Amino acid sequence: MTTPAADSQWLNPPLFEVQQAVARALAEDLAPLGDLTSALLPAKLGEARFVARVPGRLAGTMCVTETFAQLDAEVQVAWGVNEGDQISAGQQLAVVRGPFSSILTGERTALNFLGHLSGIATLTAAFVEAAAVGGSAQVWDTRKTIPGLRSLAKAAVRAGGGRNHRGNLSDWMLIKDNHLGSVGIASAIALGKDRWPARTVHVECDRMEQCIEALEAGADAILLDNMSPEEVMACVAAAEIRQGGQQRRTLLEVSGGITLENIASYSGTGVDMISVGAITNSAPVIDLGLDLL
Repeated sequence: MTTPAADSQWLNPPLFEVQQAVARALAEDLAPLGDLTSALLPAKLGEARFVARVPGRLAGTMCVTETFAQLDAEVQVAWGVNEGDQISAGQQLAVVRGPFSSILTGERTALNFLGHLSGIATLTAAFVEAAAVGGSAQVWDTRKTIPGLRSLAKAAVRAGGGRNHRGNLSDWMLIKDNHLGSVGIASAIALGKDRWPARTVHVECDRMEQCIEALEAGADAILLDNMSPEEVMACVAAAEIRQGGQQRRTLLEVSGGITLENIASYSGTGVDMISVGAITNSAPVIDLGLDLL
């Protein structure tokens, strides 16, 4: 079994999240009577291999290993690749050995995790590559994830070369347009810094005047929402002018309407982050299979 390199460990989700997600998936598949079909098979050992049908970026290996570990301790999974690796069509990814019936029982659960998470990693990698053509902005995810699988999805984003936005509502404050209907930008920033002094105060702005107000009020980060590349560039220039003498200027994020076709233009504006909901809520599953040997 291959062991992930030390510098790739951060690509994996927390083990307890994997264990809980796999347990829910297996319960969904096996309650109340178990795998009736596989129970018909004679007791014999078998071997199978996970194979990529198409090229992509690999994510979800921990979920596969955990699926078989929870089903049957006799099943062993030996990986030939690591989380975050680029994979090619026809490539063997892992070999599974153990009781034949247990391998078949876990097949669909394992492939569901692997295909979904590798799909996220693959689409993320495409956005990262496209962004690099225009500039140095990093690709950020969002909270637009399947409920209950956010930690896994965000790990898949990391496996694809992206970075993680806040994980949940308690990570930091993101003051959006709906919040601003009840409180002004400067007041919200001051209140946030007073109540939660160690937390990031992030403000959504959809026009230049709001961006300037957020900059002058001391926002830690600003989300430039649904702006054109030209408007974003003007906001970046405003931040540089107002904070040119500071050690670190306010982090600037672009969001809204980002596609593979236009992300390079936004990356070239000088922003730090570009958030893309599509990488977690619209990523197609990539085609992976489990072939018996």
